[in-house]
Amino acid sequence: MGEKNYVLNPYVEQMEKFGRSLEHLSNTFFRMEGQRGTFTQHEIEEMFSRVSDAVCANCENRKWCLGENRVRTYQMVYEILKAADEYGTELNMDIKKRLQKYCVMAPRFLRETMETFQDAKQAMFWNNRIVQNREGCAIELDTFARMIRHTTRELDASIFSDERLEKKIRGKLKSEGVRLLSIVFLMTPKGRYEIHLTGKASKGRFMTTKELAYILSVCTGRNMEPARDERTSLGTEYATVVFLERLRFYTLQGVAKIGKGCANISGDSFSMMELPAGRQAVALSDGMGSGEEAFRESAMVVEMLEELLEAGFPVETAIRMMNTALVMGREEIRFSTLDISIFDLYDGTVELIKAGASTTFIRHGTEMERICSTNLPLGVLQELELQSVKRKVASGDLVIMITDGVLDALPVGEQEFLLDTIIRGTNLNNPREMAHHILEQVLEWSGEEPLDDMTVLVVGIWRI
Repeated sequence: MGEKNYVLNPYVEQMEKFGRSLEHLSNTFFRMEGQRGTFTQHEIEEMFSRVSDAVCANCENRKWCLGENRVRTYQMVYEILKAADEYGTELNMDIKKRLQKYCVMAPRFLRETMETFQDAKQAMFWNNRIVQNREGCAIELDTFARMIRHTTRELDASIFSDERLEKKIRGKLKSEGVRLLSIVFLMTPKGRYEIHLTGKASKGRFMTTKELAYILSVCTGRNMEPARDERTSLGTEYATVVFLERLRFYTLQGVAKIGKGCANISGDSFSMMELPAGRQAVALSDGMGSGEEAFRESAMVVEMLEELLEAGFPVETAIRMMNTALVMGREEIRFSTLDISIFDLYDGTVELIKAGASTTFIRHGTEMERICSTNLPLGVLQELELQSVKRKVASGDLVIMITDGVLDALPVGEQEFLLDTIIRGTNLNNPREMAHHILEQVLEWSGEEPLDDMTVLVVGIWRI
């Protein structure tokens, strides 16, 4: 392998500048005025001026109240505002009596003061809302900027040159009637090869990508294969084909679900995604409530996650961006749990990431393991706490993901133990059969229609 040149190329440097600009913009947003819970002295004086202009203009005591006794009048307004802030519109009788003794226009003065206070309070609410949204945007910008800089440097570090290997591949492909325009070598952080070939077959020739993969395997001494969903052949027009080292594991998935009260629509959503570097992700989300509205919420979360991950965002970055969008995007609190299992099909590991999700069960042969979650779902708080654990899995292991409705159908205090017993009580290895078995056993145990949406998602992993 040729020596790596660590001087950033112009394209990477340009992306670095772009990332730094976004970070600067994010910091500018953070330095602006923050959220407030109290009025400033200037705002209180403005409220006092508004009340006095509206009520005291034609009052016979105006000169005295707003002149030599202005401090006392101002203090009275301040006490009314303070009481309204603490107790709402229902002021205590002591303040009302004092105002009646002090002001000849007490009812109107009090009404105008309360109206002014409510207007100012509403203005503060919307100002805080704007600040909250701006801070959310600042977090997203900062996250995006860091991701850009990290990704460009990671890509720059992964590209390597090997003149000897390239010459060997070019010579072999030329003898097979393939004209190469370019060849790019990449190495993942875990040392796996990824090769991007841009070329075409000579006129009248035809070569499958499997044949190309075999040639690359011979030249590199590594077991190469076309990337998933790659084209099946190379024709007479230039095209780029991606080849990866052959995976060591594969997965199969199965799902069983039922809506609340046996309804056709369930509020749970799930997705299975192919990720770069030989990884697969399975996501399960439970929307707040049940039925169509909960389904729209959970489906939105799963679709956003799928789009961000397929675009190359790191998993935790994608989840935090989604959470910020959900918190900022609405006034009412609507949350969705998120349960993600990411399988590395090279190493035989699974990473479990949870946000308010139910317990995940892993069946390691005859042994069982439970991964529980204690954090909040997406959409509740701006600062999201994620729970992440990584486990080694062997050929034949099963990962069982469920929504809360499954556990809630079992007796309180025995839920996880009973589900553990149900999983242990069968030798089923087919993920689809296992998912349906678990759901059927839980429904039979409860003996009633589902009181919540229920989903069981099972993923099995096997060595190739």
